[in-house]
Amino acid sequence: MTCLAITTPCPARQITPASGFDQWRHDRLTEARGILANATRHPSSLVIIAARVVVGLTGDSAECAEAIDVLRAHDPRPLHAVAMASVQNGGAA
Repeated sequence: MTCLAITTPCPARQITPASGFDQWRHDRLTEARGILANATRHPSSLVIIAARVVVGLTGDSAECAEAIDVLRAHDPRPLHAVAMASVQNGGAA
């Protein structure tokens, strides 16, 4: 079913953006937790990404601290250098 009317919402598409985004965040956090649980079986680059995801998405301070410890163990750069590397060119798009 396709909706051709631009002004009326499509009844076939009943996805709310907030719930879809929340599900996406939950899925990424679950995946990152799985990678950190078996960090020895994954390459360091993937463990670093997973630790960054957990730090950014978790609401648990203890889990965040553990992820920061894993990040320190796998990324030899200081944490401020890691943060600056993720925002290149001063954050300009």
